[in-house]
Amino acid sequence: MRNSARIRLRIEYNAPFVLTFSLACFVVYLFDVITSGRLTLLLFSVTPHLTFTNPVTYLRIFLHTLGHSGAQHLILNLSLILLIGPLLEEKYGSLALLQFSLVTAAITGVLNILFFSHGLLGASGIAFMLILLSSFTNVRSGSLPLTFILVMILYLGNEIYGAFKEDNISQFAHILGGLCGGTFGFMMSRKRR
Repeated sequence: MRNSARIRLRIEYNAPFVLTFSLACFVVYLFDVITSGRLTLLLFSVTPHLTFTNPVTYLRIFLHTLGHSGAQHLILNLSLILLIGPLLEEKYGSLALLQFSLVTAAITGVLNILFFSHGLLGASGIAFMLILLSSFTNVRSGSLPLTFILVMILYLGNEIYGAFKEDNISQFAHILGGLCGGTFGFMMSRKRR
């Protein structure tokens, strides 16, 4: 019998922020199922009745990105985040992606409290932030990527069009997330120059 070289397959935790965030979303979803949705209403959503005098409001402004309305909502958001996130985390680093996500969550959360009468939950804003940020991965000095322009037209155009429909989707969070991603992309490309 010949000695054959064994191939060892090693699973690597290759994108710490993206994987930890995704795992946190999944764990929150499981606990939400166990509590019949009460956990998300308590901690993981931004609702119109929140006031800035309540300390829990500040937690919810950031934690709303971990709560989801159902399995399909969770799967759609995590599919985008797990697809795009590791490439961006490799390029910009875990800390930068964490910072971008926190800023996006804060902006969408605060503006939702101030201007809208409906609740907000889910990682859609972060997913859209990553989508637009990804179009800046190959920016050269003094150029605006055509991919960025096309992504803006397709994704944000679709969200603006969808804003006129009666549904439970916060196109506002998608649009703001996309604008945050574009802004972060511009900032990082200027910083590299």
